[in-house]
Amino acid sequence: MNKFEVFSNQLERAFLMLDREAAEKVMLEALSVGSPIEVAGNLVSLTLKRIGDSWEQGKLSLSQVYMSGVICEELIDKILPPNSQGRHSQPRMAIGVYEDYHLLGKRIIFSALRASGFELMDLGGGLQTKQLLEIIQKEKIKILLLSVLMLPSALHIKDLKRGLNGSDVKIVVGGAPFRFDDMLWKEVGADACGDDPSQAIQIVTKMMEEMA
Repeated sequence: MNKFEVFSNQLERAFLMLDREAAEKVMLEALSVGSPIEVAGNLVSLTLKRIGDSWEQGKLSLSQVYMSGVICEELIDKILPPNSQGRHSQPRMAIGVYEDYHLLGKRIIFSALRASGFELMDLGGGLQTKQLLEIIQKEKIKILLLSVLMLPSALHIKDLKRGLNGSDVKIVVGGAPFRFDDMLWKEVGADACGDDPSQAIQIVTKMMEEMA
């Protein structure tokens, strides 16, 4: 049993009741059994994944998931402030939704990564290839995480990959088209594919190790 399982149940209830005070109390109590990084990464990732799964099953409203993410990010900055040594600042990372504005999946992954100590830019939704190429160059992005809702958008990642002209930028993809076809990410030229927060954390951690 995950040592944060009991805390996760309590934290989930606090999030869904929009009770910031109760959520903060749970996270502070969890620090008695784990470091800030463990609490932020393991506890929050587990809780947000369960909330996301419940939404996909039709048990929660979109507003509940959204507000859970907002409260989570506020609390993460309390136990793991931006200047904390536990945060990872390299390489430069960014996340966004490609050619769509369906932001739920992106928000959950973004919150989980920040909770695990990673710093990354939130590029929002509706991102187009030319715009992304400009951002990558300007911000010196090395790891780009993209959420995709529709198959045509997923296939357009080929254009993004070609536009990078063989640079060392890593592209991590996720979303419905890649769940339906588990080989699609390779077809479009992505470097990795993940379905949930825990996989995203594992992928980014491995990429960072390979870049070190």
